[in-house]
Amino acid sequence: MIIEVSVVPNSPRFSVGYKNGRLKVMLMSQPEKNRANIELIQNLSKLLGKQVRIISGLTSKRKKLAADITEGEWKAFLASIE
Repeated sequence: MIIEVSVVPNSPRFSVGYKNGRLKVMLMSQPEKNRANIELIQNLSKLLGKQVRIISGLTSKRKKLAADITEGEWKAFLASIE
C-alpha cells in the first residue's frame, strides 16, 4: 500500500495524525544526515507492525511510503490514531 505523508522535523515529541487524506508525522529528529527519515521509518514500522520504506520524497517534507499492509489493517490503524 502507498501512504502519503507530511513530516514536521524538530518537533518536541513524536506523534502521528491524519488529515485530508495524508498522514502527518511529527518527528523529533533534525532533517540532517538522514536522521528524520530513519526516525520516520523506525517508528511507523513499529506502529504498523509491518515493514515501511520511502519510495519518493527522500529530501522533502512530503513523502510517499510503501507499507506491506492490507486495506483493513490501514483502516484499523487510522481508527486507532483518531
